[in-house]
Amino acid sequence: MRTELFINNEWRTAGSGRSIDVVNPATEEVVAAVPASDQAELDQAVAAARAALSGPWAAMSPRDRGRLVWAIGQRLLDKADEVARLETLHNGKPITESRQIDIPAAAACFQYYAGWADKIHGETVPVDANYLAYTLREPVGVVAAIVPWNFPLLLASWKVAPALACGNTVILKPASQTPLTAIALAEIASEVGLPPGVLNVLTGSGTTLGRMIVAHPGIDKIAFTGDTSTGREIMRGSADTLKRITLELGGKSPNIVLADADLDAAVRGATTGIFYGKGEVCAAGSRLLIDRSIRDEFLDKVAARAKKMLPGDPMDPKTRTGAIASKTQLQRDLKYIETAKSEGATLLAGGVRADIGTGKGYFLQPTVFAGVTPSMTIAREEIFGPVLAAIEFADLDEAIARANDSSYGLAAAVWTKDVKKAHQVARRLQAGTVWVNTYNVYDTAVPFGGYKQSGFGREMSMHALEHYTQIKSVWIDLT
Repeated sequence: MRTELFINNEWRTAGSGRSIDVVNPATEEVVAAVPASDQAELDQAVAAARAALSGPWAAMSPRDRGRLVWAIGQRLLDKADEVARLETLHNGKPITESRQIDIPAAAACFQYYAGWADKIHGETVPVDANYLAYTLREPVGVVAAIVPWNFPLLLASWKVAPALACGNTVILKPASQTPLTAIALAEIASEVGLPPGVLNVLTGSGTTLGRMIVAHPGIDKIAFTGDTSTGREIMRGSADTLKRITLELGGKSPNIVLADADLDAAVRGATTGIFYGKGEVCAAGSRLLIDRSIRDEFLDKVAARAKKMLPGDPMDPKTRTGAIASKTQLQRDLKYIETAKSEGATLLAGGVRADIGTGKGYFLQPTVFAGVTPSMTIAREEIFGPVLAAIEFADLDEAIARANDSSYGLAAAVWTKDVKKAHQVARRLQAGTVWVNTYNVYDTAVPFGGYKQSGFGREMSMHALEHYTQIKSVWIDLT
């Protein structure tokens, strides 16, 4: 397991000698220490990335560039067991999620964008006959990808893969809690022959290294996934250098269950929507909106299912609920639970720290609250944990009004057997993704991103390519 910085295809330590401990949230043990990058390392990475923009990477044909991006995806699949173990080790998610979902999805992302590399082009434009006008679609330049700790490798792939396919160079900054798979990605990039400076990985805290990245004049674009408050900071900090920015931020996504829904399927969807990934999912269906006529029956089933979802050892292939990613996040979750109780919500399941028999680890029982009103804290603020807030509604108009009554707009879902109603609701919901009779379904070919304070720009799909290219117009006098 490597733990160094990766700059210009070289493994380095931080000049300051400072390091950051990586803690296994399931055991509370320090499993690694990574360098705390400083301005000197950032300057080196930026210089390497800028030099690569005019080196072999720039001279490479788009098709050959695509082959390298594809090879990264293939190498991820070849090393899936090893990389999945690292993902679970520093995040606490079940090994089955890491091995069967996250790593294959990251590989698929690289291979999807590899196919785009030689299909990104400009166009000729009909103008006055005395001129030939055409456009060139060129790389933006040096891209800084800042990713969070909930899906460390997958969310990195959503940024790194399209950036490379478009011919950019990248500086990847993983979250300080979960840097191991970003370093593994750098190792893979080196193994497949990515030229020096094309991908650089720097470890460090958001408050120091993150702010340095935002302020650095040699970086052309920032692609960020994280909380909304940090997104605002990035926008403010980037103003002086006018960096391009894409932000995928927080969510408080509504999961609407209408009276005509398949209730058993909706129960499964409600629990998957909030408890998959321990609720540490930006699009988690943390607000369960239920038709008043089915409220009691539905919540009894949701609570019963939640009580069976016992946390366990993340390295056990049978485990489906892992450890909360950090002590800080566990404390945050527990604080929101106490706030919900004090504001009058009714606890139906969970609400307490779990012990898997070791006396160690940041485990939390999946939690369900009923009797939540739209003004309560747990109905308005993103918790980012396995805490479900159930809110009732009287009719469809009230359901949509309550769903849209949020500063966020990342995702939403509706459960109904009426296909006409499903389309109507999907149009009226203010969210970047709307699922119908399902939840948490993704594909690299489908765009993902938010409305309102859930950010702007789109990850995945052909639409992400717009954020990693810029257009040049060329005029030729033919007279």
